[in-house]
Amino acid sequence: MASICSSLSIKSGVSLWCPRSPSLDSHHSSVVTSRSFHQRRNYVVSASSSFANDNREFVIVGGGNAAGYAARTFVEHGMADGKLCIVSKEAYAPYERPALTKGYLFPLDKKPARLPGFHTCVGSGGERQTSDWYKEKGIEMIYEDPVTAIDAEKRTLTTNSGKLLKFGSLIIATGCTASRFPEKIGGNLRGVHYIRDVADADSLVSSLAKAQKVVVVGGGYIGMEVAAAAVGWNLDTTVIFPETHLLPRLFTPSLAQKYEELYQENGVKFIKGASIKSLEAGPDGNVTGVKLENGSTIEADLVVIGIGAKPAVSPFDKAVSLNTTVGGIEVDGLFRSSLPGIFAVGDVAAFPLKMYNKISRVEHVDHARRSAQHCVKALLTAQTHTYDYLPYFYSRVFEYEGSSRKVWWQFFGDNVGEAIQIGNFDPKIATFWLDSGKLKGVLLESGSPEEFQLLPKLAKSQPSIDKVKLQSAASVEEALEIASASILETA
Repeated sequence: MASICSSLSIKSGVSLWCPRSPSLDSHHSSVVTSRSFHQRRNYVVSASSSFANDNREFVIVGGGNAAGYAARTFVEHGMADGKLCIVSKEAYAPYERPALTKGYLFPLDKKPARLPGFHTCVGSGGERQTSDWYKEKGIEMIYEDPVTAIDAEKRTLTTNSGKLLKFGSLIIATGCTASRFPEKIGGNLRGVHYIRDVADADSLVSSLAKAQKVVVVGGGYIGMEVAAAAVGWNLDTTVIFPETHLLPRLFTPSLAQKYEELYQENGVKFIKGASIKSLEAGPDGNVTGVKLENGSTIEADLVVIGIGAKPAVSPFDKAVSLNTTVGGIEVDGLFRSSLPGIFAVGDVAAFPLKMYNKISRVEHVDHARRSAQHCVKALLTAQTHTYDYLPYFYSRVFEYEGSSRKVWWQFFGDNVGEAIQIGNFDPKIATFWLDSGKLKGVLLESGSPEEFQLLPKLAKSQPSIDKVKLQSAASVEEALEIASASILETA
């Protein structure tokens, strides 16, 4: 569940890494120009912090990672008790959403993840914030009642049930919604699944327990993680995607080949470069197959669609400025929207990616956590330094009991320039991206804790590296030593 959507470079007009959410259709980017945010940093405080009269000093809309980490930050600053309200369409307190395509999908006999085990903020080693935690901290939680309207001038929100909430400051943390197939080609058939929340994951687990033939549509994060889970259920699994290799927005062809071979060793079949015409149904209305544009049909009694996500901007899209290039709500380096006192964080925010001088929208748990914390600190304190984020992505698959090979890779930085691959995937492999002699990005599979800790230092410092020396490294360990030494040499 991760991607980065970026505009072209604001400064030079030179294209940087511009991957977008995986899709079956091609999209095009245009240059985004930065704009100033001439607004006050101070926020409006409601006349009363009592919830009885529907006035809330601070309101967070959303129930995912960003909401949970924002709530913790309010608590740390002593500004939650009787002051903070969280409005969510979810039935549960905020949780670590990445678990839904990883541990949650493990077979029932292989210790799958379940709530309350992965409420925020356990993903970063923090306290498990169950519904009782919010009660103890004096935070009002409104569950299963999404916001349907905003009146920015009156500073009110209306929920689906008709509640009218007056806010002082508002943080929009609505995340994304899964991109769906149109109904006319079978996108809503029984047996067709999308995964974005616990209810989606529960429905998918129920279907996995009864399925025989699974088709996963999409070769990105969702596709790779769901396919790995299906292997654990011993199901006939086929992955279909329009690109030439897995995860093309990050993996090089040679790196993708290593992972594809591992999946194939586990029985997964790939159909690459394929366009889907429709999803077929039987007399009972359940999906029976995936029909391709070339006329062939792949049998399936379970189809999982993982073709990306769209920022959940409604109903705020009529009130705040949106970014038409990367999508999402346009914010500055303190996550302030175009309207005073209204902020946006996490997947839904289009923010300045400072170190690459471009506007980006990042769909990743690490950014959701960090942006929420930065926003709340800026709101509550005198913090004025802008958000300086280093892009980070990872995936963990085949981690269930009995798996012959566990996969865990991490990537930091930008995948621009020439890619240099070191290692044989036994189990380690690393890819370094060099541009004009400088290290721009690095990916490592199956690293040690110390090696993984080195990656952000390398990507942040962007040291000059001797390409020939790096290419001659006999092992991943030696290559990392060469890169590490180059930090000191550059300094």
